[in-house]
Amino acid sequence: MMSLDKPIITSILDNDFYKFTMQHGVIKLFPHARAKYCFINRGEHTFPEGFAERLRSAVNELAHLRLSKAEKAYLTHTCPYFDPTYLDFLQGYSFNPEEVHIAQRGTELDVRIEGYWYRTILWEVPLMAIICELYYEMTGQKRNTDEEIVTANREKILAYKELGLTIAEFGTRRRHSYHVHNVVVDALNKYGTGTFVGTSNVHLAMKYQTRPIGTHAHEWFMFHAAKYGYKMANLLGLEHWTSVYRGDLGIALTDTYTSEIFFEQFDKKFSKLFDGIRHDSGDPLVFIDKAVAHYQKMGIDPTTKTIIFSDALNYEKVRRIAEYNRGKIGMSFGIGTNFTNDVGLAPMNIVIKMTETMPENRDWMPVVKLSDDKGKHTGIENMISLAKEILNIE
Repeated sequence: MMSLDKPIITSILDNDFYKFTMQHGVIKLFPHARAKYCFINRGEHTFPEGFAERLRSAVNELAHLRLSKAEKAYLTHTCPYFDPTYLDFLQGYSFNPEEVHIAQRGTELDVRIEGYWYRTILWEVPLMAIICELYYEMTGQKRNTDEEIVTANREKILAYKELGLTIAEFGTRRRHSYHVHNVVVDALNKYGTGTFVGTSNVHLAMKYQTRPIGTHAHEWFMFHAAKYGYKMANLLGLEHWTSVYRGDLGIALTDTYTSEIFFEQFDKKFSKLFDGIRHDSGDPLVFIDKAVAHYQKMGIDPTTKTIIFSDALNYEKVRRIAEYNRGKIGMSFGIGTNFTNDVGLAPMNIVIKMTETMPENRDWMPVVKLSDDKGKHTGIENMISLAKEILNIE
């Protein structure tokens, strides 16, 4: 087996914050649940010979990672809503490479994950980061220099500052490499005072003493649909989130089963309790109007709430949203690939999605996501059709 000269992932915290917040919730509420995930090559990238072997070696290296005392102390201080028992668990946690199946047929890559949900939930983000980094290395593509990357990101964050906005970095999953990611966050932190508010990457948040940002992802609601049914997924997903965090981490994700369905179930209790909502698909200007109308219907001043925009953002898209939204509702922006993989190469278009779950030792249940972008529904076709029928979605 080929070994790497240097591990790609060197900290267990080199992961998105919402993976840890969800893991905490899963351990408390669903310790028996199991999950399957699958790699989806949306960009139809062709992988060079030997890629699977290199990926396997990198995945095996993750088994050596442990939460350090300093990292545990950081989480204890920064995240007081994490139970001490969870932090003790995380200190004893190690990745199990046997949970990850990797195969290659010609230029096609097959990656699948299976195991207890509370364990496998941490695989998605580092796996995608490793796949991206190995892909650029093994295909010999030359990126911009560090100096060019620093200059580009200084200009970006200063442009956002001119717009009077707050910006977070959300780019771990499809970054060019750890090195580039580190250079980017360093630049944003150095030049973005008052504008750059944090990163989804917990390791880099700790390194640069900024906020780790995130709450939950689509898989939280996808699991709830499998366990409780599509009509109860949003309602019970939000209810269980509040039972774990009691008002902390108060940004709700809206588009697992379309934002229309979400707003129907986002009643006055949740509308008041949650600080705001996250937009991740569909027309952002239409979404602003929906959100404002919803809060007004609930008797809530929309300007006291916030939308976090996070859907494939760049400067022009952010500027257009900000100009349309001024004075309507609070806003902030989470920018991913445009920060961490804007290096003169084509960014990879890959995802890893939960495909099935087994709640409480029952049968495996396929899961689906019904995005506000019609072409981005994920899951098998008959289950997508069933979910649409149950939720009365055209």
